[in-house]
Amino acid sequence: MFLLNDYNYDLPDDLIAQKPADQRDRSKLLFLHKETGRLSHHKFYEIYDLLLPTDLLVLNNTQVIPARLFGKKDTGGKAEVFILDYPGVRENPACNELVLRCLIKTSKKPKNGTPLFFAQGLQAQVVDGQEGIYTVKFSSKNNFESLLDRIGHVPLPPYIKRNDCKDDRTSYQTVYASQKGAVAAHTAGLHFSKKLLKKIEEKGIRIVTVTLHVGYGTFLPVRVSDIRDHKIHSEWYSISKETADVINRAKTKGRRIIAVGTTSVRALEYASDDRGNVVHGDGNCDLFIYPGHRFNVVDAMITNFHLPKSTLLMLVSAFAGRENILNAYRAAIDKKYRLFSYGDAMFIA
Repeated sequence: MFLLNDYNYDLPDDLIAQKPADQRDRSKLLFLHKETGRLSHHKFYEIYDLLLPTDLLVLNNTQVIPARLFGKKDTGGKAEVFILDYPGVRENPACNELVLRCLIKTSKKPKNGTPLFFAQGLQAQVVDGQEGIYTVKFSSKNNFESLLDRIGHVPLPPYIKRNDCKDDRTSYQTVYASQKGAVAAHTAGLHFSKKLLKKIEEKGIRIVTVTLHVGYGTFLPVRVSDIRDHKIHSEWYSISKETADVINRAKTKGRRIIAVGTTSVRALEYASDDRGNVVHGDGNCDLFIYPGHRFNVVDAMITNFHLPKSTLLMLVSAFAGRENILNAYRAAIDKKYRLFSYGDAMFIA
């Protein structure tokens, strides 16, 4: 249960979704009953029939920033910069100078002090570099956030083997995204259309939001044989007092708390006490959920399919049982479900 190889499965490369579904809520949905392991197959819009009027749905309202920048060094050589986290704009939305952690791809490893140049007057300088992660100081005459929106590229995951296009600006973003800061999408939420959300609310289901800015660390592989030795990345989260109060009241009334996405799960479980009360506030979430974790808040979750040997596969295994999850993945692969960020979904309850 704690060995990395316990979370491996045969992955057909042709099932890795390279583009989104034609319609968000028409993707496939696999329902897994976590107590019995029973499976059933649906379209995502049929989640409406699987939800109860008393349910509480928790969404992550993070918004993906165009975190990939293409520029040049002063020598004329190409430079690709990937922004890893984006705390500065939260602190000062009007800033035109920011120091950010980044990945840098150049022909040669950049030295401290190396200048970088991008479109529309954006400049940067490498301040420091440790273990492949660089501290970069960006400066421009214009607001950095608006400039990034104009010249940045959608940071598609490494397993999507194509360049980003104009359509990714909307398709790699949930319809309810409102808080800028993620460098990877809250993918479970990509399946919801505005029409479906309205229909769900009309059923009587309450919807609340939390924020957890998905970081690049979500794609980093686990490199230890015993997963308990893995140090997980941290991601900034925020839960308002209003959201915490609604969740806590729902828990006392015995209503199901349904987290949309592993990011929502992590935020809720990190912010809860031993009695299952969610405490409002913000900070850095570094909770690693793997089998043996006691879930204090979340009763059900909507999620996508995850990479072999990933921390996200370990999280859903903690929630529904490793054998149940691996059996569900085998069934999904047999039915030609599309996998990962732009792929199909699973509802575990």
